[in-house]
Amino acid sequence: MTMYAALLRGINVSGHKRVPMAELRALLTELGHGDVRTHLQSGNAVFSSASDDENALAAELERAIEQRFGFPVPCLVRDGAYLAAVAAACPFPAAELEGKQLHITYYDRPVDAGRFARIDPTAYLPEAFGLGDRALYLYAPDGLGRSKLAEALSRSSVTKDIVATSRNWNTVARLVELTAPTGTTHDGASA
Repeated sequence: MTMYAALLRGINVSGHKRVPMAELRALLTELGHGDVRTHLQSGNAVFSSASDDENALAAELERAIEQRFGFPVPCLVRDGAYLAAVAAACPFPAAELEGKQLHITYYDRPVDAGRFARIDPTAYLPEAFGLGDRALYLYAPDGLGRSKLAEALSRSSVTKDIVATSRNWNTVARLVELTAPTGTTHDGASA
């Protein structure tokens, strides 16, 4: 069985698209998944599955959520190995930063760097970003809510036809822990 994280986009924000975590856990269990847990109220769930098809798992969850709650919710499903690899590849010194200063945006597919060509990184200093495997790393020293670079990166010309959802570093680290194979620690070492 593989451990996965389901990353739901845009739920429980200002009372919109309300998905109670207890109901999300029940839904994942009804879909036949094991070891179901949720983290925070912002659409993070982990579960185990015998499937190795992340896209099929995401599509199944999207259909089930729409049937249960009556509205569409884009979902990304990523296995624990991917989450750990993306976290390990972070180009910024995560250990030296507060969790709110560093974010990862996960994409549903590889993203060509050309999408970001119109963004002049020097115009947003000290903020910075870097691309990874179906992911974007954002360093925003004043937090995401005040980030001008985050605003530029989320423009429709950059994100057109892409499913994307962001998590701060604290959540990233917790999801890595929750999806790690039993008997390993956060950094992948044996416990």
